[in-house]
Amino acid sequence: MQEIIFVINESIDGGFEAEALGVSIFTEASDWESLKENIKDAVSCHYDDEVKRIIRLHFVKDEVMTA
Repeated sequence: MQEIIFVINESIDGGFEAEALGVSIFTEASDWESLKENIKDAVSCHYDDEVKRIIRLHFVKDEVMTA
């Protein structure tokens, strides 16, 4: 079974952006649940076959602090 890894970042404008590693798939959404649905839809549109794929979400959060 093929695995597709998405790197998830918080968008500057709010919401989330998702980009697949090694595959040209990108999507975005305003909330987490919508993002997951958009990712499923984007993967289905990218591949025309009926093969099941594992989708792994890797959330990256940058946080800046002063000390």
